[in-house]
Amino acid sequence: METNANPVKLDAKSFKSDQYVRWCPGCGDHGVLATLQKSMAEVGISTEQTAVISGIGCSSRLPYYVNAYGFHTIHGRAAAIATGLKTARPDLCVWIATGDGDSLAIGGNHFIHAIRRNVDLNFILFNNRIYGLTKGQYSPTSERGFVSKSSPFGTVEDPFIPAELCFGARGRFFARSLDIDMKLLGQCMVASAQHKGAAVVEVLVNCVIFNDGVHKGVAQRDTREDRSVVLRHGEKMIFGKEKNKGVVLDGLRLKVVTIGEDGYTLDDVLTHDAHEVDPTLHTMLAMMGTSDDMPVAFGVIRDVEDICYDQAVTQQIEEVRAQKPGIRKLEDVLMKDAYWEVKE
Repeated sequence: METNANPVKLDAKSFKSDQYVRWCPGCGDHGVLATLQKSMAEVGISTEQTAVISGIGCSSRLPYYVNAYGFHTIHGRAAAIATGLKTARPDLCVWIATGDGDSLAIGGNHFIHAIRRNVDLNFILFNNRIYGLTKGQYSPTSERGFVSKSSPFGTVEDPFIPAELCFGARGRFFARSLDIDMKLLGQCMVASAQHKGAAVVEVLVNCVIFNDGVHKGVAQRDTREDRSVVLRHGEKMIFGKEKNKGVVLDGLRLKVVTIGEDGYTLDDVLTHDAHEVDPTLHTMLAMMGTSDDMPVAFGVIRDVEDICYDQAVTQQIEEVRAQKPGIRKLEDVLMKDAYWEVKE
């Protein structure tokens, strides 16, 4: 949802409810919640114009902790409920709090179609690669071979990559951040709220109880700078502790090079264009680090404007009303032809 022309001046406390936060100590969800509350204040849309919808799971407790309208729905159905709300009330800023088990398993169909329709919703996708609330079963994002309570000998299936699923559903906005990188996460959340259409922010979250250290390859301070690249629109894709590594296009593939070696200069390094309509390069960037030695891409990877579902529905209703001025509501349609009334 676009920000108001005259935004309300709020702070993070404005969006904090009086409910006790019931997450495990050390859970990454705490950081996501605090960042979301701060981001909501920065967007400048009042609490009365904000709604948070969730499904089932640890992440789906979030509506209780936000001082706004909220609905804790059933497993996987957050996108369906949120679609109805946004279509009926397009003036609201609607957020969805969901997990990899909630929206990519039982809720997968609702997830991809909300994105395909481009409903103006802000998905905060908590990805800890485990079912936490139900005590440690593998999820749709768990790696092949992952040992869990429901896969004691290791999984025999490949995981979903949320970005790949999003782009396959014609997604126009996708961003990624770590739960501990609250500054970047906040930037991604604000960008998603300012985007008109379905916006997905994947947050790599650590589950200290059932999957501790799942993202340590990119989360540890001593390796993060060499294992990740933060993408910013209009800036070169440079990373590394020495800021001397870059991402280049080598034929039809991406490759990491060291600037100043093997003939590569800064000019060879790709400049990020988050607004490119063709999703090919965005998909390649989002898939980095999933099965190779490339860095994991963080930040706003794709941000392309397009007409959204709720906007199109509202426009269609107005067009029909203009063509048929006598029809303003359902009762008018039912009563426009001859009818009779049965009395006692």
